[in-house]
Amino acid sequence: MGALDQYIALWQEHGALIDAKAPEALNRLRPEAASSLIERGLPSPKDEDYRHTDLDRILAPDFGVNVGRVKIDVNPSETFRCDVPMLSTSLFLIVNDAFAETAGCRRMLPEGVDVMSLAAYARSNPGFVSDHYGRLADMANPIVALNTLLCQDGIVIRVRKGVKVEPTIQIVNIFNNSAALLAARRVLIVMEEDAEAKVLVCDHTQSSDVDFCSVQVVEVYAGVRSRLDFYDLEESTRRTSRLSSLWLRQEAGSEVLLDAMTLYNGTTRNEFYTSFAGRHARLRMLGMGIEDDSRRLDTYSRIAHDVPDCNTDELFKYTVDDEAMGAFSGLIYVAEGASKTEAFQSNRNLVGSDTAKMHSKPQLEIYNDDVKCSHGTAIGQLDEKQLFYMMTRGISEAQARFMLKQAFMSDVIDGISLAPLRDRLKLMVERRFAGEKAACASCPVSCKD
Repeated sequence: MGALDQYIALWQEHGALIDAKAPEALNRLRPEAASSLIERGLPSPKDEDYRHTDLDRILAPDFGVNVGRVKIDVNPSETFRCDVPMLSTSLFLIVNDAFAETAGCRRMLPEGVDVMSLAAYARSNPGFVSDHYGRLADMANPIVALNTLLCQDGIVIRVRKGVKVEPTIQIVNIFNNSAALLAARRVLIVMEEDAEAKVLVCDHTQSSDVDFCSVQVVEVYAGVRSRLDFYDLEESTRRTSRLSSLWLRQEAGSEVLLDAMTLYNGTTRNEFYTSFAGRHARLRMLGMGIEDDSRRLDTYSRIAHDVPDCNTDELFKYTVDDEAMGAFSGLIYVAEGASKTEAFQSNRNLVGSDTAKMHSKPQLEIYNDDVKCSHGTAIGQLDEKQLFYMMTRGISEAQARFMLKQAFMSDVIDGISLAPLRDRLKLMVERRFAGEKAACASCPVSCKD
């Protein structure tokens, strides 16, 4: 039996139970997801876009799936390690794959903001969820199809027209179980016209000696002149795999910042599919990965400029040491009618050992002459002249390498608009390069169903 067969068989044998525990807005797409998976299967490493991520290997373990929605006790205070001083957040949890709330999480949210369980919102607002769930994410994508087949809950963030959300909305994804577990997590964000918000998502794993796999899909609608910052911070374990696919549609005049930060992980595949549907929209995409030991991080992005007068600025940076592997593949597509496009893509990487590997493939596909576009990549080691200069001034080699790695990541960190998060991330990166196991301090938190 192939890795995918076990999940198709699970749906075929227990589809009635899965549907009974989820609303119709989610259930209606499962047959299409199953057909897509059966017809296409999983891409192999021979597929150009999946050369460095073996989905069959990642999904092969006998992961459990909580189709019966059995409650699993989790103590968030043991996991919640991303306390950011002076940053007020409205905090919500996804425990394995089930929505939960923290005490007082809604107090700071203004009128016109909905943050709820995806399943609950689909029951109370079925038309809204049906209009948006699965509309951006392409079912031909294997991560999307598998998530859609198994998803029973997640989170909805809806910011209505003209509403500006001051506190950051924070989502903490927690893994905890005594046996291997796969979680199909779904995030739906809808920013209506002139709405503004900042969203911080943190991935954490409690049980470091258990295998986990997150299959996540994020769909983001950025309405006319809306503003959204979306920060995605991964701090899991070496036995945690993550398959994440984010789909973004931007309307006219919208501004979006996407920032993906991988500090601790096992095997991660992050995908970003973005499209411009209206003129004068702007996208800034940042990312960083700190990979050592045998960790693996694979990033794929496709940014489609289908309309004129839009702007993209994309920067990803990796440090890769020991026997770790990093990969970046990015495509900026400019359609024939998308004049006055400005799009810039850069991937910069430091490789710290002979056994570490970094693969980089930036790409431009342009069908219009009236544009400003560029792309570039660099894979190298720390500058020996800089190391020598610092060592002649009494700095040890280890400390000099540490300081240069910190400086290397500075422009990604400086791109964060939230000052408290930016300052905290500097400390987290410092501790990560220093080799500390826990990069964040603990903070108390309580949750309720």
